Amino acid sequence: MRRMMLLLALALAPGCSRDGATDHMQRARDAIFEKRPDEALVEYRKALDTLRLDDSAQAQVLKARALKGAADVYWLELRKVKEAVSVYKELIAQCPESPEALEGRVVLAELLRVHFRDLRGAIDQLTAALARNPPQGAELHYQVAKLYFELQDYQQCVLESRKLVERFATSVFVDDALYLQAQALHMQALKAEPGSPEVQRFRQESSRTYADLITRFPDSELAPHAVFETGKLKAEAGDNEKAIETWVQALKNHPEPAMVQDAIARARRRIAATTPEEIGSRTTAFDRSQARPPRNSVEAVGGSAEEAARDHGD
Repeated sequence: MRRMMLLLALALAPGCSRDGATDHMQRARDAIFEKRPDEALVEYRKALDTLRLDDSAQAQVLKARALKGAADVYWLELRKVKEAVSVYKELIAQCPESPEALEGRVVLAELLRVHFRDLRGAIDQLTAALARNPPQGAELHYQVAKLYFELQDYQQCVLESRKLVERFATSVFVDDALYLQAQALHMQALKAEPGSPEVQRFRQESSRTYADLITRFPDSELAPHAVFETGKLKAEAGDNEKAIETWVQALKNHPEPAMVQDAIARARRRIAATTPEEIGSRTTAFDRSQARPPRNSVEAVGGSAEEAARDHGD
């Protein structure tokens, strides 16, 4: 009896528990390699059960690895999203300072965004990951800014984009951040009260940000898009001539020249519709013998029949 108790004590010793956990985790990895994910989950849980009473630093390392392994099996091998989310959260709660928890937060943020549309939850996870100064900090910060844009919180999107540009000045994500920042400013202009000073201010800030991108990153694939968007800002401000000049520049290397040409054509029709000659030619509209209902809102406010027929909704 004394010998059995001694063997039991040895089995429960921290060193033995860690050795047992290591064995279970190796069996789990072998099971994953052999395409037996359910068996791998059993082995990871056995490893965790073995470590339950071990509070040593080494045991914490193994716990984090076992939890991360189990969560990855649920997500990558079985595509069980709810179970994966649950285990990633367990990993973060039990081993918050581990490298595995940092990786888990990034994966969890993506799962929350894509599968649950929990954008705020995704932001929380990425923000917590950023607090650890991870090597992929610029990319994660860009993801946060994009999530705020998706939430239509354009003011916060601008702030996050600016932080990225300042904090990660040499990152490959700087041009992306500038473009996103300019878009968010443009959206603020569109949402502001028409005719208010904020509209002009947001347009100017957006235009300056696009110009910054074009100057700093002339070879960026976003540069021609920035030129095109600058033209849109000018058109919205009523300066169709400048808009056309800008779009002509965009034609040189824009990946969708047909879209740019269409914008130019519509701007030219707007200019033609407001010239004195065109306005004078509309006097026949008061001839009731030729009157007919307007085709759409464009013709209703004075656009030509041809313009109304070809209107694309701008």
